[in-house]
Amino acid sequence: MMIRERRRWLAAAGALWLGGCATSGPGAPSAVALADLAPTGTLRAAINYGNPILATRDADGRPAGVSVDLAREAARELGLPIELVPFDAAGKVVEAVKSRQVDLAFVAIDPVRAADMEYTSPYVIIEGAYLVRLDSPLQHNDEVDRPGTRVAVGRGSAYDLYLTRELKSASLVRAPTSPAVTDLFLAQRLEVAAGVRQQLQADARRVGGVRLLPGRFMVIEQAMAVPRGRSTARDWLNGFIGRMKASGFVATALKRHGIDGAEVAR
Repeated sequence: MMIRERRRWLAAAGALWLGGCATSGPGAPSAVALADLAPTGTLRAAINYGNPILATRDADGRPAGVSVDLAREAARELGLPIELVPFDAAGKVVEAVKSRQVDLAFVAIDPVRAADMEYTSPYVIIEGAYLVRLDSPLQHNDEVDRPGTRVAVGRGSAYDLYLTRELKSASLVRAPTSPAVTDLFLAQRLEVAAGVRQQLQADARRVGGVRLLPGRFMVIEQAMAVPRGRSTARDWLNGFIGRMKASGFVATALKRHGIDGAEVAR
């Protein structure tokens, strides 16, 4: 049944492409790329509200952010309708990609995730940082990995995966989502909270009595991703994200949404 549906979609996409209804120009997708990008005929894009660098809700509760802008622009170039599928954690986005509930996601590049998805080149670089109490004896990032240090992380986040590999003595305590990390850190009186720098800075302003350690413990490369096996879709999106960086689209989106501290990937 799925093979017949895919063949029908390929035929329909081919007719659309040959008829000139899809976007023309150097980035115009082939019929195969269209079918690979949106097997249902609608581009289903995962939007992760758990990372405020990528997505938030505007004053009217509508999705906003650089990932939303990129998803809509991709759909426009493809000549496809779009469905924005909301999630509150990166781990849930990864599971949705794995089960093919979505066609497109905005996630951090990580070798563990590569088993289930294919990445474009990165479009934004952000930092992973540590947060501690004002009276904490910890002053530097390299002091965190010690016996007895408990680090709060967002379950399934890029920094959770990274710290799982890198920390040898400290232990991880997982919050259900990244926005819940600081509250878990405070409630359980943990020694350290880890997260995206901008999220921790916002949390520090919200709760008080805490500070960020200087510098970063990791660089997080944000990319677009598709389910593993959809290499034609990945190739088109890789060209798309290259055009979006070169044209200034990504930089303008970051500025428009008031995102500081994130830089456009080269």
